[in-house]
Amino acid sequence: MRRKLVAGNWKMNGSRAALAELDTIAAAAAAAPGVDVAVAVPFTLIDAASQRVPGLAIGAEDVHEADSGAHTGCVSASMVKEVGASFTIVGHSERRADQHETSHDAWAKAAAARRQGLKVILCCGETEAERDADRAERVVQAQIEKSVPDNADGSWFTLAYEPRWAIGTGRTPTLDEIAAIHAIARAKLRMLIGDAAAGVRILYGGSVTGGECGVDSGYAERRRGAGRWC
Repeated sequence: MRRKLVAGNWKMNGSRAALAELDTIAAAAAAAPGVDVAVAVPFTLIDAASQRVPGLAIGAEDVHEADSGAHTGCVSASMVKEVGASFTIVGHSERRADQHETSHDAWAKAAAARRQGLKVILCCGETEAERDADRAERVVQAQIEKSVPDNADGSWFTLAYEPRWAIGTGRTPTLDEIAAIHAIARAKLRMLIGDAAAGVRILYGGSVTGGECGVDSGYAERRRGAGRWC
């Protein structure tokens, strides 16, 4: 059986003082040994976070697709691994929207992370216009097809469905809508990587609150002032 995974993303929030929040999360994780818990923090906090809570999986919020080179302001997978990251998020909806990243960019970053031995949470999801035009399933299938590395398997790869229209808006899909996307995502993974798809965990994220944790997964977003986890 696939182990449950609860993951959080601090985004461009946090400070060394804020790392005290991880103590509570680590205690809760220790009390639930059947659940994996992961937290992605800004690059500046990875080292301190990984040292403070060695029992938690601490990750990066993004990595560059190249292993090194003239990429001013960018951070490679080997760099975040060196300071304590065990995984990275790639293809996040905010990077697709704000930095105009493509599914090919997400694929390249996932491949770069894998080369360095990092685990990967790959994000996919449709916009509000695409949802309202009844194109959500086709959009997600296309993103998965273009983003998932050929050698993906559950030992290092996780898929997160996060509809862009549900990030920070308070509007969320129904459980049936989430289940429908998860089903087509699993089917697409099976077409791409065969039997290995059975071991890949598929998460949900987008305006997640404590009351919504009945969903079979929990890719939760940490927001300034909210601090809600699922």
